Amino acid sequence: MDHETDVRLAAGPDESRYLDAVFVPGAQLGTRSDDPTAFVRVVEVRDVTKIRIPSGRLVVDSPWPEDDDPLPGPHVGRELAVRIPAGVFRVEAAWTEAPYEFMGERFADREVAAVRLCITEDAVTRWEMALGVEDDIETVHAGERVGFDSETGMGCFADAAAWEALTAPFRAFWKGAREGIGQPRDTESLCNDFFERVSDEGHGADLLAFTAEGACAVWLGRTATGALASVAVADGYHAVAGNPGR
Repeated sequence: MDHETDVRLAAGPDESRYLDAVFVPGAQLGTRSDDPTAFVRVVEVRDVTKIRIPSGRLVVDSPWPEDDDPLPGPHVGRELAVRIPAGVFRVEAAWTEAPYEFMGERFADREVAAVRLCITEDAVTRWEMALGVEDDIETVHAGERVGFDSETGMGCFADAAAWEALTAPFRAFWKGAREGIGQPRDTESLCNDFFERVSDEGHGADLLAFTAEGACAVWLGRTATGALASVAVADGYHAVAGNPGR
């Protein structure tokens, strides 16, 4: 039976257009929200890495502890209610540029506007918000956005069963910083520090961290039959004004 998207979770027209366009090289997403003369364009879409999710349970959340978290334990990551097949999945990122001028100089303002975990290679025909395992659909109203909050400027994809092990480098760095101890973070930098990867061989699982600011919805891309094709976070959506187009 085809999956039916609850209207309370369905992406609105502007969000759908943005999500459809942001992974298309050369697409114009609109203009900068603070400058209607500066166009935001997708300049590159490419694979970042592949990550292992052997449990089929996916967390999309900030990997960092919160201020009120007891250390050294991890905070509880937001595990998605949807399940994915156990396996290895590629992560794709879309970079945009929106030129601006500052003190007589021009800057490209290149940034990662969206990332997605590719479950299949099938075409996405609709988008819906992903509920967490503790979310109640009956408390969600049409137009409301649910997701994770990131006050640290970072989100991640990670295997839920390995969450404690995979977030350990972030907790150790956080603890050291609070104690005034400077130390490098035990993560692998990818794509000129735009991403960080952590692997745990005990679980055979990985975490990939990416830029995410403030309140972030997590989007499920579904095919015409309702099958899950991708899980995406579009951090650049609120920085764009106008409707995406080509």
